[in-house]
Amino acid sequence: MQKADGDVFGRIYEYFLTQFADQKAHDNGEFFTPVSIVESIVNFIEPTRGKVIDPACGSGGVFVQSAHFVEAMKANPNERLTFYGMEKNPTTLRLAKMNLAVHGLEGDIQKAISYYEDPHKAHAPFDYVMANPPFNVDEIDAEKIKDDKRLSFGLPGVNKGGKVSNGNYVWMSFFHSYLSDTGRAGIVMSSQASSAGGQEAKVREAMVRTGDMDIMLAIRGNFFYTRTVPCEIWFMDKGKREHLRDKVLMLDARQVFRKVTRKICDFSPEQEKNLTSIVWLYRGQEDRFVGLVQDYLSTARDETQATNFADLLEVLGKACTHFAGHGDVAELKTGIEKLTADAKAYGEAAAALAQPDASIGALTAAWTAMQPLADQAKTLIKEIEHLAKLAQKAQEAATKTLLADVGAIESEDAQKKALASARKVISDGKKHLAEIAEARVALTGDPEIHLTPSGALKRFRYFEGQADWLLSRFPEGRLRDVEGLVKLVDQAELAENDYSLTPGRYVGVAPEEDDEDFDFEEAIKEIHDELETLNAEAAELAETIAKNFAELIV
Repeated sequence: MQKADGDVFGRIYEYFLTQFADQKAHDNGEFFTPVSIVESIVNFIEPTRGKVIDPACGSGGVFVQSAHFVEAMKANPNERLTFYGMEKNPTTLRLAKMNLAVHGLEGDIQKAISYYEDPHKAHAPFDYVMANPPFNVDEIDAEKIKDDKRLSFGLPGVNKGGKVSNGNYVWMSFFHSYLSDTGRAGIVMSSQASSAGGQEAKVREAMVRTGDMDIMLAIRGNFFYTRTVPCEIWFMDKGKREHLRDKVLMLDARQVFRKVTRKICDFSPEQEKNLTSIVWLYRGQEDRFVGLVQDYLSTARDETQATNFADLLEVLGKACTHFAGHGDVAELKTGIEKLTADAKAYGEAAAALAQPDASIGALTAAWTAMQPLADQAKTLIKEIEHLAKLAQKAQEAATKTLLADVGAIESEDAQKKALASARKVISDGKKHLAEIAEARVALTGDPEIHLTPSGALKRFRYFEGQADWLLSRFPEGRLRDVEGLVKLVDQAELAENDYSLTPGRYVGVAPEEDDEDFDFEEAIKEIHDELETLNAEAAELAETIAKNFAELIV
């Protein structure tokens, strides 16, 4: 803590908010918005200067991430942005105010039910609207809101009880009305809403026909901490350039994710950047796309040129010498010799890589030159893993032989001396294995860290892979339709599809890709661990049921 710099207390508070959300913060369609979803909204909207409103602000995550975005520009968010929020839950309201406070931010957050109240209307219009409102609410009193000026597209369907059948389009109408003439909005919404029928479809058509619908982003399930539902993020932009006003960018990111736990997924920082770069291409900002690819390739080049095998080869050699005195190490020795030769060839190829220039042609050439080296890195990783396993087998064989030899000694004194000697050899072997494991980390990464790529070889492959993901889909550095990922759709096509805004309806299905990094053994281990957990939970539940049943019949 004494050495920590930056917004450390704010980060700690964000962490505890996510833990709180995992346990408590969800009720009646309301749940905590994961950080990666909020960051994606902020990245697409780019709130650089002006007034920000979140009419369902929850714990204030939108404000905090907007501030982080401005801070990344080396600017003061309190000077650039003004925050306005509404929240009906008094406990959550206090969480939001504390969230702003610990991040050193200022904002006006009012207790209000946004359906019926508009405490910030004097500050309208707003430059940015960002929110994750409650999904599919069916308790809004239609009579109370029928004359609300924020409902510029009219009321969606009303049921026999006088309630709005579904509040999703009430929210969408409100958000559109809040925007200034150049304002942008990003709203997390139930995936059911984008193709809803009836009166909701008419509201959606009216919204689309304004030309202000900008981007639709589909996200798979398991992103929320307490819900498995998929969602979509609706983006509006009243300041769209004229040639884009009759178009909507359909972006299907359901195949873009990483697994945080077996229950939770999110976007990695690079996945967020890659999705944002597609938006850059859509907005004609090809230079930013090129800059991101250049950054990936430069990072990959730096990682591969910094790769050093000396420490690992040294400890492998010492281990081989140690185990040679207690068993057959021919395979281990041959493997070390091969790794030595392959590492030398890899280093020579890495040194020949040039710094890529900032043009799509030069970047493509640099990426092409890196691909064989990425294959070599993959082979080297497998070699290192195999050698570690051979060393482990050598240790096990030596242990078995030494203990068998000790057991064959008849003299008790001689046996004690032999056992002490065997234990020393076994202990030394364990030290060699530990040294191998430690030396491997610099090359193949820390096995305890799975969310952040570590180890020079894996980091090289990771960042080369990010450049590959972008260049293989947009080889000319310009927006194009990519099956299963993105399509730019015009008003005519939208009309043919009942003005549906569901991305998957337009982009098609992505071709299946083989995961070359799939580890069968690791997958089996995860399945086994999950089965063990489920069995334990089942046993605990059965015990609770039996206990409750026994109490009922007593």
